[in-house]
Amino acid sequence: MTADPTEAGSGSADPDLPESFARVLADYERHLAVERDLTPHSVRAYVGDVTGLLEHAARLGHHELDGLDLRLLRSWLAKQQTLGLARTTLARRATAARVFTRWAARTGRASTDAGALLGSPKPHRTLPPVLRRDEARDLLTEAATHAADGTPEGLRDAAVLELLYATGIRVGELCGLDVDDLDRERRVVRVLGKGRKERAVPFGKPAEDAVDAWLVRGRPELAADRSGSALFLGARGGRLDQRRVRELVHARIAAVPGAPDLGPHGLRHTAATHLLEGGADLRVVQELLGHSTLATTQLYTHVSTDRLRQAYRQAHPRA
Repeated sequence: MTADPTEAGSGSADPDLPESFARVLADYERHLAVERDLTPHSVRAYVGDVTGLLEHAARLGHHELDGLDLRLLRSWLAKQQTLGLARTTLARRATAARVFTRWAARTGRASTDAGALLGSPKPHRTLPPVLRRDEARDLLTEAATHAADGTPEGLRDAAVLELLYATGIRVGELCGLDVDDLDRERRVVRVLGKGRKERAVPFGKPAEDAVDAWLVRGRPELAADRSGSALFLGARGGRLDQRRVRELVHARIAAVPGAPDLGPHGLRHTAATHLLEGGADLRVVQELLGHSTLATTQLYTHVSTDRLRQAYRQAHPRA
C-alpha cells in the first residue's frame, strides 16, 4: 500500500537535531515514502541511520549539509565500530549514508555528494543452513500426514509448506497472496516482492494438489467476513500471520530427524540451493527469488559448493 504523503515524516524528527537538519530529514522521509514508495519498515531503517549521522555531525558543530564531508562520514562509521556493531550493520549504515548524500546533492540541498567515495565494511557472509533433498521430502510428508485428518488447519499448513518450498518466496510474500494471484491452469503464482516489484513464479504438481485441497476443503471452513481475497487464512478467518507461518515451519522441521532448525527463510535458501544443484541457471534463480542483484543469488552457489566439498571429504579416500 502506498504511503500517505500527509503522514510521511510526521512526528519522526529528533528534537535534538538543529532545525535545518530536522527539515531536511523530514523532506527525506517524505521522499522515501512517497517518491520511492518504500515500505514503512525500510523508511524507518533509512531515517534511523541518517538521523544518527546528522546527530554526529551536529555534535561536531555542523548545522548544514555542506559540513558533511568524507572525513566526517568515516568518523561516524568509526564511532559505530567502537560500539561493537556488527559488520553487516556498519555496511548497512554506510549504504544509508551514500543514498542520503546522493539525494541531497541531486536535489540541491548539498553542493557535493560527500558519500560517493565512502566504502562499506565487507560483512562476513555465513553460509545459511539448508535441508537435504531427503529432509525436504520428509518435511512435506510430515505435513501431508497432518493434513490427512481433513482439518482446515492441516490442509492449510500442508499447502503453505509445499508452496514455500516449491517457489522459494518470502514469508511476507506468501502471507500477502490473494486467491486471484494463483494461475492454477499454468501453475504460476503472481508475487509482489521487495520494492513492490511483481514477478511470476512457477510451482509443481505437489504444490498444486496441496493448494487445491486447501481451497476446496479447507479455506471455506475458515472463511469469514474479514477474509477478503486472502489466499491463506488464520484460525479466526483473517489473513494468515507471518508469525504463525514461522511457528509452523519450525514445528514441522523439528519432527524431521537430523534436520537443522530452519524458519521460512531457510526453506527459501533450500529451494534456491536445490534448484542450482539440479542444474538451474543462476540468472533464472535470481528472477525466481526476486533478487535485485546477481551477487545475492551467488551466495547459493557457495552453499552448493560447500555441500559438495563436504561430501567429497567424507567419501573420497584421498580427500
